[in-house]
Amino acid sequence: MKYIVFIVGIAILTIGISFTIQSNLGTSPFDALLVGLSMKVGLTVGSWEILLAVILIICNALLTKQKPEILGLLTAFITGFFLDIWLFLIDSLLTPELWYSKVICFSIGLILIGLGTAIYLHTNIALIPVDKLTLIIQELTNTNIFIARTFIYFLFLMMAVLLKGPIGVGTLLTVCLGGMVLHFFMPYTEKFLRHYINYSSTSEKQKPSV
Repeated sequence: MKYIVFIVGIAILTIGISFTIQSNLGTSPFDALLVGLSMKVGLTVGSWEILLAVILIICNALLTKQKPEILGLLTAFITGFFLDIWLFLIDSLLTPELWYSKVICFSIGLILIGLGTAIYLHTNIALIPVDKLTLIIQELTNTNIFIARTFIYFLFLMMAVLLKGPIGVGTLLTVCLGGMVLHFFMPYTEKFLRHYINYSSTSEKQKPSV
């Protein structure tokens, strides 16, 4: 069950990212960096997700003075895989043109990103390297997820600007609200998942042995 929840969380997160990209209002600094690299250098957005994950895993290891968490690559591979699939499907099915349809598309994406991230974080299986970096900075600075996430967003924003990624009003909203949305969903998803997993475990124990 835990691994199913993990996959569901990643799926929700990546479809949210795809919605923000498709809105054409600007996406998160990290995702804007991925798109910028894809446009400037080549390869798919999902491929750059994996390549940057390798770099971030090394950075995380240096910050924590521990061995690189190679398991984080598993999450990056799954994330990159889902990203390419969702972007392909959404691009062929959804093309918002009016301003309010773009706002709706972006808003749905921002909410799904926060929800999906909160869900998969609680499984404690393998973090996306950028999310691991968020938690590391949170611990090192003794702050909350909102502040740590916002700080990281600003760093990637500068790099995305240099690569001329999809920066717009949506990017500013993600920087200002992305950490807040994640912080909002964390306690609710934790409560829900604890109840659900406990219920599943109890049900399995009550099954008669064959």
